[in-house]
Amino acid sequence: MALKGNLRDFTITQLLNLINLAKKTGTLVVEGPGEIARVMFRDGKLAFALIEQEDNSLAAILQRNKKITAGQCRLIKEKAGQMSDKELGLVLINAGYVSQNDILASLQQYFMNIIRRLFSWMDGFFRFDAAEVVLKGKITVRVDLENLIIEGSRQLQEWEKLQEEIPSLDMALRFTERPGTNLRNINLSVEEWRVVSYVNPKNSMRQIARAAKLNDLEIRRVVYGLLQAGLVEIVRPAGAQYPASVRMFPTNDRAEQKSLVNRLIDRIRSL
Repeated sequence: MALKGNLRDFTITQLLNLINLAKKTGTLVVEGPGEIARVMFRDGKLAFALIEQEDNSLAAILQRNKKITAGQCRLIKEKAGQMSDKELGLVLINAGYVSQNDILASLQQYFMNIIRRLFSWMDGFFRFDAAEVVLKGKITVRVDLENLIIEGSRQLQEWEKLQEEIPSLDMALRFTERPGTNLRNINLSVEEWRVVSYVNPKNSMRQIARAAKLNDLEIRRVVYGLLQAGLVEIVRPAGAQYPASVRMFPTNDRAEQKSLVNRLIDRIRSL
């Protein structure tokens, strides 16, 4: 009988701990916010993982890990045809594109990163089918779960702290008055710029997260950093509707980035 449940009641970390301690073999399927993950285990060890909505071909994974270029990836995909990952891996090794260690290390990193992504899925459903894993033509690994479980436990503690600091995403943000602050010297990450560009008492944090394509953990993490820096404060939303089309920021064009930054700074100063 399959184990089923809700991530609000049983976390990914707890599931990994159960699989590790019981040395389980099977497949964990997790349905999260707009994505579905499949993670396979053998004897309590991570063997394989994928996100259904993204390219999980061997060529794409090698490109993500910078073992091959984008051009090489396209060429390999064109030539590979119906080759399995195992067949393609042998071809690439024999052709001198990559080594066996490159392939295994890239796959291991990709599978582990999927687990790390699952740690941020605080809402969704899961099921674990304890059956022999059949992965025809796929390359598998054997990764101990202990370090991943420790990472997950730390992230769970962070989530609990952030929930205490920011209990409701239905509240809004506004810029604080910080006379004398040189905003040009403030270094923000891409995610922080995205959030900052939507800061307005009319926009709830939930709406900002949706626009910036951040999950509940990510938006709380960014907002907490902005709060600690004294850039924003939490307020009750003004009640206006969130604009349907807002240009995303930052762009890849440096001149446009600079222009948007200057406009944003002028906007902050005018508040």
